[in-house]
Amino acid sequence: AEAALGAFAAANALPRRYRILEPSADLRERQRQRLRDALEPALFARVEWLERPPEASWRGVLFANEVIDALPATRFSKRDGEVFEEHVTLGEDGGFRRIDRPADALVAGAVRHVERDLGREFVDGYRSEILPQLPYWMQAVLGSLEAGLVLFVDYGYPRNEYYLPERDDGTLVCHYRHRAHGEALLWPGLQDLTAFVDFTALAEAGNQAGFGVAGYASQGRFLIAAGLPQRFAQASDGVDEAATYRLAQEVKRLTLPGEMGERFQAMLLARNVPESALPPGLAAIDQGSRL
Repeated sequence: AEAALGAFAAANALPRRYRILEPSADLRERQRQRLRDALEPALFARVEWLERPPEASWRGVLFANEVIDALPATRFSKRDGEVFEEHVTLGEDGGFRRIDRPADALVAGAVRHVERDLGREFVDGYRSEILPQLPYWMQAVLGSLEAGLVLFVDYGYPRNEYYLPERDDGTLVCHYRHRAHGEALLWPGLQDLTAFVDFTALAEAGNQAGFGVAGYASQGRFLIAAGLPQRFAQASDGVDEAATYRLAQEVKRLTLPGEMGERFQAMLLARNVPESALPPGLAAIDQGSRL
C-alpha cells in the first residue's frame, strides 16, 4: 500500500479511497501504524480498512498479491478410482500423522471436474491439491464489484501444467526461517504451509462470478509490458554503479524464468470495463491460450 500510494501520487492518479481488506484486528492495527508513520497525512487520509468484503456496490480496481496461495487447500488422492481427502490425526505415539478418508461431495466433484477438463483420470496413488471453495470465495470477495478490474499475482501454473502426471505429489511446500521443504507436520504452528495456484481454476471462478479474463501472462512478461524497463532506466539515472547493479539484480529476480519471472503468474479479470480502458499492450503478451 505504501509503495502503491506513492506511485499513484507521483503519477497524479490518486484514487479517492484506498481500501485494505484485512480480517485480523492485530494486523489492521500494525498496518495502520506503519502507514501513518510512512505516508503524508493527505495520503494516509485516503486509506480505509475493511474487516469483510464490502456489501454495497462499488467500482474500482482490486489487487490480490499472493492471496490465493494463502487460502486453505485440500490435499486429495486417487485410489481404486475413488477420490480421497488427506486429513491429519493423532497416531498411537501421540504425534500427528496423515490419513486418507473418502472425500466429500464438494471435493470429489471438484476433482472429477478437473479430470474431465484434462481429458484423463488421475492414476491410482496420484496426490495433489485443489481449492473446491474458490468459486464461493470469489463471489464473496468480488460479488459487489459492479465495474472494474481485479489483478491477481501468485505462484502457480495453468491446469495442464499444475496436474502433470509426473507432479504426482502436488505442490505443497513448507517455509520455516527461509528454508523450503516438504514435511508439513515437522514444525506444526511454526511454519507456513502453502500450495501453488491453479490459474485455470482461478479463471473459471472469475467467470462464474461474472468476470472475463482480460489478460494472463507470466510475471516477467507482465512487468516488462507494464513498463519495468523504463522504470529501471529512470531509477538508475544519476546513481552510482553499485546502486545500478542492485537495481538490475532486483529486475532479474522479478523477471528471469529461473527466478520469479515464470514461477509467478499475473491474471487480470474485468467486469463492465470497455476494451479501450484496459492497459495498453495487454493483448501482445496475453498467454490465455495456456489456460
